[in-house]
Amino acid sequence: MNKIFLYVLLGLFCLVPVAKGQQSYLYNKDVAVFYPANFDSLSTLPSSAVVKELVRQSALPDSWSIRPVYSTEKGKAVAALQVDSDADLYATGEVYGELRRNGKEVNLWNTDNFMYLQHERKQLYQSHPWVLGVRKDGSAFGLLADNSWKSYLSTGNPVKFTSEGPAFRVIVIEKNSPQEVMKELGNLIGTMEMPPLWALGYQQCRYSYYPDTRVKQIADEFRTRKIPCDVIWMDIDYMDGYRIFTFDSQRFPDPKGLNDYLHQHKFKAVYMIDPGVKKDNHYFVYKQGTQGDYWVKNKKNKPFVGKVWPGKCVFPDFTRPEVCTWWSKLYKDFMATGVDGVWNDMNEPAVFKGVDASMPVDNWHLGGGGQPAGPHLRYHNVYGLDMVKASREGILAANPDKRPFVLSRANFLGGQRYAATWTGDNGSSWEMLRASIPMTINLGLSGQPFNGPDIGGFGLNCNAELLAHWTAMGVYFPFVRNHSCAGTVDQEPWVFGTKVENVCRTAIERRYRILPYVYTLFWEASTDGLPIMRPVFMADTKDLSLRSEQQCFMLGTDLLIIPRWSKNPQLPKGNWNIIKFENEDDGYQPYVALRPGAILPVTKVIQSTEDYKTDSLTLLINPDKTGYASGRLYDDAGNGFGYRSGDYSVYKFVAGKCSDKQLKIEISSIEGTRPANRVYRVGYVTDNNIVYSDWSSKNVIYVDIQEDNQEGIDLKKLKMSTMDLNEQPAAIEKVKKTKAGDKDKKGDQYY
Repeated sequence: MNKIFLYVLLGLFCLVPVAKGQQSYLYNKDVAVFYPANFDSLSTLPSSAVVKELVRQSALPDSWSIRPVYSTEKGKAVAALQVDSDADLYATGEVYGELRRNGKEVNLWNTDNFMYLQHERKQLYQSHPWVLGVRKDGSAFGLLADNSWKSYLSTGNPVKFTSEGPAFRVIVIEKNSPQEVMKELGNLIGTMEMPPLWALGYQQCRYSYYPDTRVKQIADEFRTRKIPCDVIWMDIDYMDGYRIFTFDSQRFPDPKGLNDYLHQHKFKAVYMIDPGVKKDNHYFVYKQGTQGDYWVKNKKNKPFVGKVWPGKCVFPDFTRPEVCTWWSKLYKDFMATGVDGVWNDMNEPAVFKGVDASMPVDNWHLGGGGQPAGPHLRYHNVYGLDMVKASREGILAANPDKRPFVLSRANFLGGQRYAATWTGDNGSSWEMLRASIPMTINLGLSGQPFNGPDIGGFGLNCNAELLAHWTAMGVYFPFVRNHSCAGTVDQEPWVFGTKVENVCRTAIERRYRILPYVYTLFWEASTDGLPIMRPVFMADTKDLSLRSEQQCFMLGTDLLIIPRWSKNPQLPKGNWNIIKFENEDDGYQPYVALRPGAILPVTKVIQSTEDYKTDSLTLLINPDKTGYASGRLYDDAGNGFGYRSGDYSVYKFVAGKCSDKQLKIEISSIEGTRPANRVYRVGYVTDNNIVYSDWSSKNVIYVDIQEDNQEGIDLKKLKMSTMDLNEQPAAIEKVKKTKAGDKDKKGDQYY
């Protein structure tokens, strides 16, 4: 059937209205919606990002300042938005470079980009047509181009969204702070689901751990060396000839036995599933998909065939509900082997030697279920999102009493509803270490709070100093996984000797100690959309000196992370007191400062979240000048969905002066029905020191006020590293001269 005729026919059946003249209105008092003249909803809707029906509430007032100007440039649809000249711009999705995004260009076209070497680093694995702006007075705005077609984003003034598809609607958010903008974005595009607690622990990965005896050896090393760890990951070499949903009979002859072994040692197992299905008439996945005619079509209406790891592959058309249902059902037997989580990789989708390392843009998706048929030019950017949605549904159907965990390399704005993500194939270099901070922050500011880099770097050879510093810093990221590539040196915490092993152990132990706080942050992110890892400027949105700080970062509201290698960082004012976690300083652990007026719940060191309990908590407090401090704790079963019916609890901690010499700390349950039998002690944090109270089961605890200078952090007194991180490793320059995108061979093709 002629594609244009099919498009028109679908439009007739759907009775899709076409707007006459540009339209605008208020969805609520702080959110404006704009439609271009002759807007055809069939061409861009239903939205993959926005989950709300943007029903008109009232007319747009004349005072509304940021409005798109629609035009056409070189045949492409453009929306240009003039913003305040003094505004600092952030977010723009998964991007490499500076935290502050003013004057940048981003290609919104998901691309397999090993070590970010291609496309001048302007085009990575995910696309987020979204900009967060913060004015000098601390007020903020958000700009969302609701369009999945291949696009380009320019953050000059005006901010310009340019699409190779039809004209698209634009949503503008106006709020009093960036935090409020992020909450509204979460309202519009949805928030992430609560992950299982184990997904917040430390995780170890390698491309690849095989055979199964090697996997067991890695697990045993962690337990023998008493380095906390929750997850071992399986890359593509566990498969039979890289056929997804299969296991190699020689390397992994008993997958259930392996997974049982990991579970017995309190590990979880995550396995990779790619979208490329090997073209093999004897392979059950290919046979089922061919029988159902489930593959993406080429311009000749034949299944598109492209080369990936298994060789010639076909690709499921996830725009079709029946394909998603079939894909979901494939997980039942796979998960029955004891698989705990799934890693959807190569889902840009990546195609070796393909057009722009992917499919031709004139490939065809059939759609269905309210989603119209259309070219790959439209559906490329949401291919990964649609895949992880189907994967999540399948995993949940296979294990309905467990929270699914999916990690995805490709995604789109709104994809946090279905999967966590990481920043793709980075490299082992100081440059990549530094860049991982603004990358992770800007992804969080684009609605994806559960993300992080490959700790230690994926490509190139890591070294002792790099792994020590990266692990010490990386444990404060939302997603904490060490991952390295075939052909590089091993990268486990112990491979560089006792000194680095001890640094890594100390860092990972810190992660597990602050899990009560981290888990609370994840709960907050799942309810309000706020990022978990935040820019320092969120501590004081009116302090302009913080707007470009990208060496240090916030973990939630209460913790400030100062890496030891940072040079002259800009820190928020006030009495931020450094927490003394250990008696001795190894010179690698970041300085972690507690916000004035904060109470931080921490627990004891454990080896796995299987042992996580909140029955004894230390409340680290840093009262403000008036003696006031507060904090919260979220607690539930750590897995399952009992929290949805009340099996959770939220506790509030409030400290205040009861006399000139004493503080009174009150503990109260404010939400949920989950019972708790808990003891507490208070750790009064002063200048790099903690004074502890006795343990108590009471809901009111009194402690003596400690002397504190109330002057904040003096950088001159901190022992910072003298390491120079500005040098570009020669190894990266060497790789840049190679065909980094040529993936005909496996593993060592990058070196």
